[in-house]
Amino acid sequence: MKLNKLLLMALCTTVSTVAFAQSRELVNPDEIRVTTFVPGAPLQVLGGSTLLDTRSGLVNSPGTGAGGADESLLQDSSLAMGTFGFAVGSTTAFRIADDFTVPASGWNVSDITVYTYQTGSTTTSTITGLTLQIWDGDPSLGTSSVVFGDTTTNVLSSTAFTNIYRGLESAPGATNRPIMAATASGLSIDLPAGTYWLDFQIAGSLGSGPWAPPLTVSGQSTTGNGLQFDGSAWVAVIDVGGQGFPMTIGGAGGGVPFTPPRELPVNSGWLLLALLGGLLGFGALAIVRR
Repeated sequence: MKLNKLLLMALCTTVSTVAFAQSRELVNPDEIRVTTFVPGAPLQVLGGSTLLDTRSGLVNSPGTGAGGADESLLQDSSLAMGTFGFAVGSTTAFRIADDFTVPASGWNVSDITVYTYQTGSTTTSTITGLTLQIWDGDPSLGTSSVVFGDTTTNVLSSTAFTNIYRGLESAPGATNRPIMAATASGLSIDLPAGTYWLDFQIAGSLGSGPWAPPLTVSGQSTTGNGLQFDGSAWVAVIDVGGQGFPMTIGGAGGGVPFTPPRELPVNSGWLLLALLGGLLGFGALAIVRR
């Protein structure tokens, strides 16, 4: 009887662990090794037409990866963090969402890029699909609505290696998690000032993932307030602290056209002068013709 109880407890523990791991890719102890980690400066924000770029928040060890690539190293040693990435694959119900703020001038969004990886891929992207939605508020609240996109239309325009590897602080240099950019372009989305939420799901050709790597900042276990949809509800993304997710939004500022009021006030004095000028001009033209 005692043996049966032990077997039952072990089985329950295994089932629980598997269910939990489906929403994220956890650190495998076999990948950890003791090393000295030297944090580096983050990348600079991209220029050009980019309105918002948090890609730089992925990199906490620039130039230290294979071939001089940058690394996004999970801080397993210094901060006891344990999740490489969070499930965002199209073969599951999981989706990832994070917020962004549009300033007073408004934006016209032309392209959106999110970041992902599939464990075991090469630097040739295995990403095959992307769906996007933009909400006018926190998607976990019943008062928020989708203002762009849906969960079925594949809007992927391009995908490529970012020159960033996802890895471990305790075992840098790994190349089995190359991070890919997944871009939807050719968009024209007018967004007035406010706080919005981008939610996305990604398809890939490999069996692992796709996974969404969170923002990675040296010395910080809390990087944002991202959410993950688990098929029934939006829940906070936690790994020691709340996690945010990188995104790049391109386009032009001031994208929302100005709509004048229907009735504009008229100054009667200026109107009288305009009419008098018109009459004088008409009279002069009549004299010339004579």
